[in-house]
Amino acid sequence: MSGTLRELQRLYDELVQSADACRLDRYSASAKPTKSSNWFWQKFVSHSSVSPVKGLYLYGGVGTGKTMLMDLFFHQLPASWRAQRIHFHNFMLSVHSRLQKHKGLEDPLEVVGLEIADESILLCLDEFMVNDVADALILNRLFRHLFNNGIVLVATSNRAPDNLYEGGLQRDLFLPFISTLKERCVVREIGSSVDYRKLTSAEEGFYFIGKDISGLIKQKFQQLVGDQSAGPQVVEVVMGRKLEVPLAADGCAYFRFEELCDRPLGAADYLGLFKKFHTLALEGVPIFGLHNRTAAYRFVTLVDVMYETKARLLCTAEGSPLELLERIVTISNAQQIAPRTSSRSRKSDDLDLCVDNELGFAKDRTISRLTEMNSREYLEHHSRMSAVLPSS
Repeated sequence: MSGTLRELQRLYDELVQSADACRLDRYSASAKPTKSSNWFWQKFVSHSSVSPVKGLYLYGGVGTGKTMLMDLFFHQLPASWRAQRIHFHNFMLSVHSRLQKHKGLEDPLEVVGLEIADESILLCLDEFMVNDVADALILNRLFRHLFNNGIVLVATSNRAPDNLYEGGLQRDLFLPFISTLKERCVVREIGSSVDYRKLTSAEEGFYFIGKDISGLIKQKFQQLVGDQSAGPQVVEVVMGRKLEVPLAADGCAYFRFEELCDRPLGAADYLGLFKKFHTLALEGVPIFGLHNRTAAYRFVTLVDVMYETKARLLCTAEGSPLELLERIVTISNAQQIAPRTSSRSRKSDDLDLCVDNELGFAKDRTISRLTEMNSREYLEHHSRMSAVLPSS
């Protein structure tokens, strides 16, 4: 940890020393738009303004303090600096939205890179992860433009750069991005055998285990909304798309699991949902395995979005957070399991084993977050925050 703190201090000191060269201060003359920062003009004037300061890429297991350290760093920055702290999900949604806006241009990614660099020279990305071929292909070219326009990147991830998008489609086209990332950032691993998020006082006030207990969650949901009358609502989530909420009132939304995770929904839909609601009542979270791998991916994304937006989860599930994801394993885990079980002696549970590196790496993070989201500290913080929010 001390080495990581020294790297953060190194980065901060170098940024302060090179603030003018990096064009960090939005009010300084060097940061104001000129012809050379206009995308049209840059079609004719070729130049590169790579930052003199190397960024920082922090990676390690769940609950090791990566996000906390990045947030501490970000909140110490001068308010006048062109800096942005954003979750990777939100960042990619913004990129896709900008690409849609500039569709038809010869190189829309070049324009997007210029726009982002104009807004934020220092970019802090939390939870850097790549599990989509479209994002993988975009990132290589996008970050080439970003780095050439002086971006300094600070990122957190569960994965080392060399393990990003491991086993993904057309990964050979993604590999140049890894090389660029390691060239433009100091890479630092944060190791810890302790998940600090699990050191909270967990209570089972909002997480109920068992099958066929829909009556219980509806009763708890009604207690949350009080005298408010709950009914169906339609929420606009992203780019004109709408999501039907079966029951909603007083900032609380009720769904059955399959309505949120067995449908073609993604991070953009979930982010739109939690702009409107601060609490989700989710009925019937199943044990995950090979048979419902796609739903597991969506559930992991849902938990990530809820954690990032500090939303509250009331749910019924077939098992504890650990039991829900017990059958999800990485390739290396599966290789350790295989010698111990012959094809004839395997339990029926093993037949539903889901070998998936991306899900396997996300598993610990999801278990940790579900545990923290059910802690007294998290729920008390949510109550304080939702008390000052307007009702839906």
